[in-house]
Amino acid sequence: MAKTNIPLMIGARYSRAKRRNGFISFISVISILGVALGVWVLISVMSIMNGFGKELRGRVLDVAPHVTVTGQGGWLSDWQGLTPALDKVQGVKGYAPYIYAQGLVTLNGSVTGALVKGVVPEEESKVSAIAEHMQEGSFAALKSGKYGVVLGEGLAYKIGASVGDKVTFISPQGQSTPAGLMPRQRRFDVVGVFGDFGPDEFDSALAYIHMNDAARLYKANKQVSGIRLTLDDPYLAREASVLLATELNYKYHVDNWTTQHESFFRALNVERRMVFITLFMIIIIAAFNIVSTLIMVVTEKRADIAILRTLGLSPSRVMGIFFVQGVTTGVVGTLIGAAAGIATSLNLAEIIVFIESLIGYELLPSSVYMVTDFPAELRFADVSLTVIGSIIISMVATLPPAWKASRTQPAEALRYE
Repeated sequence: MAKTNIPLMIGARYSRAKRRNGFISFISVISILGVALGVWVLISVMSIMNGFGKELRGRVLDVAPHVTVTGQGGWLSDWQGLTPALDKVQGVKGYAPYIYAQGLVTLNGSVTGALVKGVVPEEESKVSAIAEHMQEGSFAALKSGKYGVVLGEGLAYKIGASVGDKVTFISPQGQSTPAGLMPRQRRFDVVGVFGDFGPDEFDSALAYIHMNDAARLYKANKQVSGIRLTLDDPYLAREASVLLATELNYKYHVDNWTTQHESFFRALNVERRMVFITLFMIIIIAAFNIVSTLIMVVTEKRADIAILRTLGLSPSRVMGIFFVQGVTTGVVGTLIGAAAGIATSLNLAEIIVFIESLIGYELLPSSVYMVTDFPAELRFADVSLTVIGSIIISMVATLPPAWKASRTQPAEALRYE
């Protein structure tokens, strides 16, 4: 039994022992700190990226429909007749009709494209948090027949509009006039500006008007473009879409936010993976320090290795000694880095406040960034993957110098001792 533990005992002793060569001790410390730094940075940055992703996803879900029902031809003529089917789907929190169309908006010679959404404010508030993101004015100010409009912050900036201005909307649909066929247009009073969302698409082109005003502008009569639904759990949108399509006998097109914004969230995931791979390189680079440290230790311990070989220790057990020493370096560095990364992620808000107080300004000013803090979400999977990956890299790094130690010839090593 004692013989079985020889590599572990000697390897642990070598890890704790002071070196005759101070430079080797210094490199050993650098190896541990290098691994710790890589693990610390990787866990911290991944937690921040998780937090930003969650924050952006939440902002998107505040305004984007979880599920939509639209007609095969683009219009729903009797949306109220679909409500019994909507009520049967478990998890539906609320629903509201809408008219969705494109057009141009002009003010003082500035012209830009706009996505016009006609809604009933009282119903829309049940399925959207748009009212909570108003920068100016009030979303409730949209009244039928009053021709008011709530502009996205980006759209308002493009044409230089603010609350109280009158803007002109131009519909692509034509109307007959004595001068011939002309596009339909109507002046609207700006009653509000919203913003502070995730992707720029939400406030750079979107404009809300009352659904009845939209019906007049786009000659929709009593039809609507579709129905938007909000769920108790938006992450069950795919399942709810399937159930709803079944209830509607597949006569209507049912979509959900996971497909409507798939490219945006896919880009976030790709970016997250690339950051993980890039930062993991720090750990791999630190592993080279373990290799160089062990090579120097093997050189320093050649006489010890020769004596152990003479006493009958097999090459595999000699290899095990230095394998234990290298893995110890990797594990210690990994645990230190993991502890630091977890502590940083759990206390990131306080750390950022402290840093901002030292440097005297905000790292993410609200005038520039839509997310003004550093949200962090620590995930067990990220920590586990980082820790396991770091230890595996450390184990692999120990193999070349450990194998070199096992090939030491006793007679050659003791010749000059």
